[in-house]
Amino acid sequence: MRKRLCCLAVLLFMGLSFAPRAAAEDALSTGREFTESFLAGAVDELWEVFTPDLQAVFGTAEGLRQFQGQVVSSFGSEPEIVFEELTDHEGWLVYQRILRFEGAEVDALIQWAFTEQGAIGGLYVTAVPREAPSEYLDYQTKTDLRLPFTGEWYVLWGGRTITENYHALDSAQRFALDFWVVKAGSTHGAEGLANEDYHAFGLPILAPGDGVVIAAVDGIPDNIPGVRNTQQPLGNYVIIDHQNGEYSFLAHLKEGSVAVKEGEWVQQGQLVGLCGNSGNSSEPHLHYHLQNSPDLGTGQGLPAQFRFYLADGKVVELGEPKRGEVVAPVE
Repeated sequence: MRKRLCCLAVLLFMGLSFAPRAAAEDALSTGREFTESFLAGAVDELWEVFTPDLQAVFGTAEGLRQFQGQVVSSFGSEPEIVFEELTDHEGWLVYQRILRFEGAEVDALIQWAFTEQGAIGGLYVTAVPREAPSEYLDYQTKTDLRLPFTGEWYVLWGGRTITENYHALDSAQRFALDFWVVKAGSTHGAEGLANEDYHAFGLPILAPGDGVVIAAVDGIPDNIPGVRNTQQPLGNYVIIDHQNGEYSFLAHLKEGSVAVKEGEWVQQGQLVGLCGNSGNSSEPHLHYHLQNSPDLGTGQGLPAQFRFYLADGKVVELGEPKRGEVVAPVE
Protein backbone atom coordinates (compact mmCIF):
# COMPACT_ATOMS: atom_id res chain seq x y z
CA MET A 1 0.00 0.00 0.00
CA ARG A 2 1.37 3.39 -0.91
CA LYS A 3 -0.05 5.39 1.96
CA ARG A 4 -2.77 5.31 4.54
CA LEU A 5 -6.05 4.48 2.82
CA CYS A 6 -8.98 6.78 3.20
CA CYS A 7 -12.56 5.84 3.81
CA LEU A 8 -15.46 8.26 3.79
CA ALA A 9 -19.12 7.37 3.77
CA VAL A 10 -21.16 10.35 2.63
CA LEU A 11 -24.54 9.13 1.47
CA LEU A 12 -27.48 11.49 1.85
CA PHE A 13 -30.74 10.35 0.28
CA MET A 14 -33.19 13.09 1.20
CA GLY A 15 -35.19 16.15 0.29
CA LEU A 16 -35.70 15.92 -3.47
CA SER A 17 -38.55 15.03 -5.82
CA PHE A 18 -37.98 12.95 -8.94
CA ALA A 19 -39.03 12.79 -12.55
CA PRO A 20 -39.25 9.43 -14.43
CA ARG A 21 -35.97 7.48 -14.67
CA ALA A 22 -33.46 8.29 -17.36
CA ALA A 23 -32.44 5.53 -19.74
CA ALA A 24 -30.05 3.11 -18.08
CA GLU A 25 -27.26 3.80 -20.54
CA ASP A 26 -27.56 7.57 -20.03
CA ALA A 27 -27.43 7.08 -16.27
CA LEU A 28 -24.39 4.82 -16.58
CA SER A 29 -22.69 7.49 -18.65
CA THR A 30 -23.50 10.07 -15.98
CA GLY A 31 -21.98 7.92 -13.25
CA ARG A 32 -18.89 7.35 -15.36
CA GLU A 33 -18.52 11.08 -15.99
CA PHE A 34 -18.77 11.86 -12.26
CA THR A 35 -16.07 9.28 -11.51
CA GLU A 36 -13.71 10.46 -14.20
CA SER A 37 -14.20 14.08 -13.19
CA PHE A 38 -13.50 13.25 -9.55
CA LEU A 39 -10.31 11.33 -10.33
CA ALA A 40 -9.15 14.09 -12.67
CA GLY A 41 -9.62 16.73 -9.97
CA ALA A 42 -12.55 18.58 -11.57
CA VAL A 43 -13.84 19.48 -8.11
CA ASP A 44 -15.47 22.81 -8.94
CA GLU A 45 -17.70 21.28 -11.61
CA LEU A 46 -18.85 18.54 -9.26
CA TRP A 47 -19.40 20.98 -6.40
CA GLU A 48 -21.92 22.90 -8.48
CA VAL A 49 -24.20 19.87 -8.78
CA PHE A 50 -23.91 18.65 -5.16
CA THR A 51 -27.14 18.99 -3.19
CA PRO A 52 -27.03 21.46 -0.29
CA ASP A 53 -27.01 18.56 2.18
CA LEU A 54 -23.95 17.00 0.57
CA GLN A 55 -22.19 20.36 0.31
CA ALA A 56 -22.74 20.80 4.03
CA VAL A 57 -20.78 17.60 4.69
CA PHE A 58 -17.65 18.95 3.00
CA GLY A 59 -18.22 22.57 4.05
CA THR A 60 -16.63 24.14 0.97
CA ALA A 61 -15.34 23.17 -2.45
CA GLU A 62 -11.89 23.24 -0.91
CA GLY A 63 -12.98 20.57 1.55
CA LEU A 64 -14.03 18.39 -1.35
CA ARG A 65 -10.71 19.12 -3.07
CA GLN A 66 -8.78 17.94 -0.04
CA PHE A 67 -10.81 14.75 0.09
CA GLN A 68 -10.20 14.11 -3.60
CA GLY A 69 -6.48 14.59 -3.07
CA GLN A 70 -6.50 12.12 -0.20
CA VAL A 71 -8.23 9.50 -2.38
CA VAL A 72 -5.79 9.90 -5.27
CA SER A 73 -2.73 9.88 -3.02
CA SER A 74 -3.99 6.76 -1.23
CA PHE A 75 -4.78 4.67 -4.28
CA GLY A 76 -2.84 6.12 -7.21
CA SER A 77 -3.85 6.96 -10.76
CA GLU A 78 -4.65 5.23 -14.05
CA PRO A 79 -6.83 2.52 -12.53
CA GLU A 80 -8.29 -0.56 -14.17
CA ILE A 81 -12.09 -0.91 -13.96
CA VAL A 82 -12.91 -4.19 -12.23
CA PHE A 83 -16.67 -3.79 -11.91
CA GLU A 84 -19.44 -1.26 -12.41
CA GLU A 85 -23.20 -1.29 -12.04
CA LEU A 86 -26.22 0.98 -11.83
CA THR A 87 -29.04 0.37 -9.37
CA ASP A 88 -32.10 2.22 -8.11
CA HIS A 89 -32.37 2.96 -4.39
CA GLU A 90 -35.48 4.66 -3.03
CA GLY A 91 -35.72 7.03 -5.96
CA TRP A 92 -32.01 7.64 -6.42
CA LEU A 93 -29.88 6.36 -9.26
CA VAL A 94 -26.85 4.72 -7.65
CA TYR A 95 -23.72 4.15 -9.72
CA GLN A 96 -20.80 2.23 -8.26
CA ARG A 97 -17.44 1.24 -9.66
CA ILE A 98 -14.58 -0.84 -8.29
CA LEU A 99 -11.16 0.30 -9.42
CA ARG A 100 -7.85 -1.54 -9.24
CA PHE A 101 -4.76 0.64 -8.95
CA GLU A 102 -1.30 -0.60 -9.79
CA GLY A 103 0.79 -0.94 -6.63
CA ALA A 104 -2.16 -0.85 -4.22
CA GLU A 105 -2.97 -3.91 -2.13
CA VAL A 106 -6.70 -3.22 -2.11
CA ASP A 107 -9.23 -1.92 -4.59
CA ALA A 108 -11.28 1.28 -4.40
CA LEU A 109 -15.06 1.46 -4.40
CA ILE A 110 -16.55 4.74 -5.60
CA GLN A 111 -20.30 5.22 -5.42
CA TRP A 112 -22.53 8.10 -6.50
CA ALA A 113 -26.21 8.71 -5.77
CA PHE A 114 -27.84 11.18 -8.15
CA THR A 115 -31.07 12.22 -9.79
CA GLU A 116 -31.83 12.01 -13.49
CA GLN A 117 -31.30 15.79 -13.59
CA GLY A 118 -27.70 15.22 -12.44
CA ALA A 119 -27.98 16.47 -8.84
CA ILE A 120 -25.53 14.52 -6.66
CA GLY A 121 -26.89 13.60 -3.25
CA GLY A 122 -24.40 10.96 -2.18
CA LEU A 123 -20.70 10.14 -2.48
CA TYR A 124 -19.02 7.09 -1.00
CA VAL A 125 -15.36 6.12 -1.35
CA THR A 126 -13.73 3.24 0.49
CA ALA A 127 -11.11 0.53 0.20
CA VAL A 128 -12.36 -2.98 -0.56
CA PRO A 129 -10.29 -6.16 -0.14
CA ARG A 130 -9.43 -8.41 -3.03
CA GLU A 131 -10.34 -12.04 -3.50
CA ALA A 132 -8.11 -14.58 -1.75
CA PRO A 133 -5.54 -16.02 -4.15
CA SER A 134 -6.44 -19.48 -5.44
CA GLU A 135 -4.64 -22.25 -7.29
CA TYR A 136 -8.00 -23.66 -8.36
CA LEU A 137 -9.54 -21.02 -10.61
CA ASP A 138 -9.52 -23.47 -13.54
CA TYR A 139 -10.44 -26.50 -11.43
CA GLN A 140 -13.10 -28.90 -12.70
CA THR A 141 -15.18 -30.58 -10.01
CA LYS A 142 -14.63 -34.34 -9.87
CA THR A 143 -17.74 -35.24 -7.88
CA ASP A 144 -21.08 -35.53 -9.63
CA LEU A 145 -22.86 -32.78 -7.66
CA ARG A 146 -26.53 -31.84 -7.46
CA LEU A 147 -27.95 -28.84 -5.67
CA PRO A 148 -28.42 -29.89 -2.02
CA PHE A 149 -32.17 -29.17 -1.82
CA THR A 150 -35.43 -29.38 -3.71
CA GLY A 151 -37.50 -26.52 -5.06
CA GLU A 152 -36.42 -22.94 -5.77
CA TRP A 153 -33.77 -21.19 -3.68
CA TYR A 154 -32.26 -17.73 -4.09
CA VAL A 155 -28.47 -17.38 -4.30
CA LEU A 156 -27.65 -14.72 -1.73
CA TRP A 157 -23.90 -15.09 -2.14
CA GLY A 158 -22.29 -16.95 -5.03
CA GLY A 159 -19.66 -16.29 -7.66
CA ARG A 160 -15.96 -15.64 -7.84
CA THR A 161 -15.67 -11.92 -7.13
CA ILE A 162 -16.05 -9.88 -3.95
CA THR A 163 -19.06 -8.08 -5.42
CA GLU A 164 -20.83 -11.39 -5.98
CA ASN A 165 -19.58 -13.31 -2.98
CA TYR A 166 -18.09 -12.02 0.25
CA HIS A 167 -16.82 -15.55 0.97
CA ALA A 168 -14.16 -14.98 -1.69
CA LEU A 169 -12.09 -13.23 0.98
CA ASP A 170 -11.37 -16.58 2.65
CA SER A 171 -9.18 -19.27 1.07
CA ALA A 172 -11.22 -22.20 2.35
CA GLN A 173 -14.56 -20.64 1.39
CA ARG A 174 -13.27 -19.03 -1.81
CA PHE A 175 -16.21 -20.37 -3.87
CA ALA A 176 -18.80 -20.86 -1.10
CA LEU A 177 -22.54 -20.37 -1.58
CA ASP A 178 -25.35 -19.11 0.65
CA PHE A 179 -28.94 -19.96 -0.26
CA TRP A 180 -32.18 -18.36 0.92
CA VAL A 181 -35.80 -19.07 0.07
CA VAL A 182 -37.62 -15.95 -1.12
CA LYS A 183 -41.37 -15.64 -1.63
CA ALA A 184 -43.17 -12.47 -2.64
CA GLY A 185 -39.88 -10.59 -2.38
CA SER A 186 -39.13 -11.60 1.22
CA THR A 187 -37.29 -14.38 3.05
CA HIS A 188 -39.98 -14.50 5.72
CA GLY A 189 -43.63 -14.03 6.49
CA ALA A 190 -45.05 -12.29 9.54
CA GLU A 191 -42.45 -10.02 11.18
CA GLY A 192 -39.43 -12.28 10.85
CA LEU A 193 -38.86 -12.35 14.60
CA ALA A 194 -38.93 -16.15 14.87
CA ASN A 195 -37.09 -18.75 12.83
CA GLU A 196 -40.42 -20.35 11.97
CA ASP A 197 -41.34 -17.15 10.08
CA TYR A 198 -38.62 -17.86 7.50
CA HIS A 199 -39.45 -19.80 4.35
CA ALA A 200 -36.18 -21.78 4.42
CA PHE A 201 -36.41 -22.91 8.03
CA GLY A 202 -36.96 -26.65 8.35
CA LEU A 203 -36.65 -27.45 4.65
CA PRO A 204 -34.77 -30.67 3.78
CA ILE A 205 -31.05 -30.43 2.99
CA LEU A 206 -29.68 -33.22 0.83
CA ALA A 207 -26.30 -34.77 0.14
CA PRO A 208 -24.94 -33.11 -3.01
CA GLY A 209 -22.94 -36.22 -3.92
CA ASP A 210 -22.00 -39.70 -2.79
CA GLY A 211 -19.46 -40.08 0.00
CA VAL A 212 -18.61 -40.84 3.60
CA VAL A 213 -19.78 -38.59 6.43
CA ILE A 214 -16.66 -37.57 8.33
CA ALA A 215 -18.35 -35.04 10.63
CA ALA A 216 -21.95 -34.69 11.79
CA VAL A 217 -22.44 -32.07 14.50
CA ASP A 218 -25.79 -31.41 16.15
CA GLY A 219 -27.05 -29.95 19.42
CA ILE A 220 -26.18 -26.30 18.79
CA PRO A 221 -29.23 -24.08 19.38
CA ASP A 222 -30.68 -22.11 16.50
CA ASN A 223 -30.11 -18.38 16.84
CA ILE A 224 -32.77 -15.76 17.35
CA PRO A 225 -32.98 -14.03 13.94
CA GLY A 226 -30.50 -11.18 13.82
CA VAL A 227 -28.22 -12.69 16.49
CA ARG A 228 -25.12 -14.65 15.44
CA ASN A 229 -23.15 -17.37 17.23
CA THR A 230 -19.60 -16.47 16.22
CA GLN A 231 -18.07 -18.95 18.66
CA GLN A 232 -19.40 -21.92 16.64
CA PRO A 233 -19.42 -20.50 13.11
CA LEU A 234 -20.64 -23.60 11.24
CA GLY A 235 -23.39 -24.29 13.76
CA ASN A 236 -24.83 -27.74 13.19
CA TYR A 237 -23.12 -29.16 10.14
CA VAL A 238 -22.24 -32.17 8.01
CA ILE A 239 -18.99 -32.78 6.13
CA ILE A 240 -18.94 -35.39 3.35
CA ASP A 241 -15.72 -36.93 2.02
CA HIS A 242 -16.34 -37.68 -1.65
CA GLN A 243 -13.31 -40.00 -1.70
CA ASN A 244 -11.51 -38.04 -4.40
CA GLY A 245 -9.91 -35.15 -2.51
CA GLU A 246 -13.14 -33.15 -2.42
CA TYR A 247 -15.11 -32.42 0.77
CA SER A 248 -18.60 -30.91 0.98
CA PHE A 249 -19.51 -28.66 3.94
CA LEU A 250 -23.22 -28.08 4.70
CA ALA A 251 -23.70 -25.65 7.58
CA HIS A 252 -26.22 -23.81 9.79
CA LEU A 253 -28.51 -26.84 10.05
CA LYS A 254 -31.49 -26.90 12.42
CA GLU A 255 -30.83 -28.15 15.93
CA GLY A 256 -31.87 -31.77 16.33
CA SER A 257 -32.28 -32.34 12.59
CA VAL A 258 -28.97 -33.90 11.53
CA ALA A 259 -30.00 -37.22 10.00
CA VAL A 260 -26.62 -38.89 9.32
CA LYS A 261 -23.79 -40.15 11.48
CA GLU A 262 -20.02 -40.03 11.24
CA GLY A 263 -18.73 -42.98 9.22
CA GLU A 264 -22.00 -43.43 7.34
CA TRP A 265 -21.98 -43.77 3.55
CA VAL A 266 -24.50 -41.40 1.97
CA GLN A 267 -25.85 -41.28 -1.54
CA GLN A 268 -26.56 -38.22 -3.61
CA GLY A 269 -29.97 -36.80 -2.70
CA GLN A 270 -30.10 -38.45 0.74
CA LEU A 271 -31.45 -36.32 3.60
CA VAL A 272 -28.63 -35.02 5.83
CA GLY A 273 -30.60 -32.51 7.91
CA LEU A 274 -32.95 -29.55 7.85
CA CYS A 275 -32.21 -25.92 7.08
CA GLY A 276 -31.66 -23.96 10.27
CA ASN A 277 -30.18 -20.84 11.78
CA SER A 278 -27.31 -22.14 13.91
CA GLY A 279 -23.75 -20.81 14.07
CA ASN A 280 -22.59 -17.58 12.45
CA SER A 281 -25.94 -16.99 10.79
CA SER A 282 -28.36 -14.08 11.08
CA GLU A 283 -31.37 -15.86 9.59
CA PRO A 284 -32.25 -19.36 8.33
CA HIS A 285 -30.28 -20.29 5.24
CA LEU A 286 -27.95 -22.95 3.87
CA HIS A 287 -24.21 -22.45 3.58
CA TYR A 288 -22.44 -24.84 1.20
CA HIS A 289 -18.87 -25.05 0.04
CA LEU A 290 -16.44 -27.55 -1.43
CA GLN A 291 -12.79 -27.70 -0.40
CA ASN A 292 -9.71 -29.91 -0.68
CA SER A 293 -9.42 -30.76 3.02
CA PRO A 294 -11.70 -31.88 5.84
CA ASP A 295 -10.25 -29.10 8.02
CA LEU A 296 -11.96 -25.73 7.64
CA GLY A 297 -8.91 -23.95 8.99
CA THR A 298 -6.37 -25.33 6.53
CA GLY A 299 -8.25 -26.29 3.39
CA GLN A 300 -8.51 -24.41 0.11
CA GLY A 301 -11.83 -23.82 -1.57
CA LEU A 302 -12.73 -25.61 -4.78
CA PRO A 303 -15.25 -24.47 -7.39
CA ALA A 304 -18.46 -26.47 -7.01
CA GLN A 305 -19.95 -27.19 -10.41
CA PHE A 306 -23.45 -28.64 -10.19
CA ARG A 307 -25.19 -30.71 -12.83
CA PHE A 308 -28.62 -30.14 -14.35
CA TYR A 309 -30.32 -27.31 -12.55
CA LEU A 310 -32.48 -24.35 -13.44
CA ALA A 311 -31.07 -20.83 -13.08
CA ASP A 312 -33.75 -18.18 -13.52
CA GLY A 313 -35.79 -20.74 -15.42
CA LYS A 314 -33.05 -21.82 -17.84
CA VAL A 315 -31.50 -25.28 -17.79
CA VAL A 316 -27.81 -25.38 -16.84
CA GLU A 317 -26.12 -28.69 -17.61
CA LEU A 318 -23.01 -27.89 -15.57
CA GLY A 319 -22.42 -24.60 -13.79
CA GLU A 320 -21.73 -22.51 -10.71
CA PRO A 321 -24.69 -20.61 -9.23
CA LYS A 322 -24.20 -16.86 -8.97
CA ARG A 323 -25.53 -14.16 -6.68
CA GLY A 324 -29.04 -13.05 -7.59
CA GLU A 325 -30.07 -16.24 -9.40
CA VAL A 326 -33.06 -18.34 -8.46
CA VAL A 327 -31.96 -21.95 -8.78
CA ALA A 328 -33.64 -25.32 -8.54
CA PRO A 329 -32.50 -28.84 -9.36
CA VAL A 330 -33.93 -30.52 -12.42
CA GLU A 331 -35.62 -33.53 -10.84
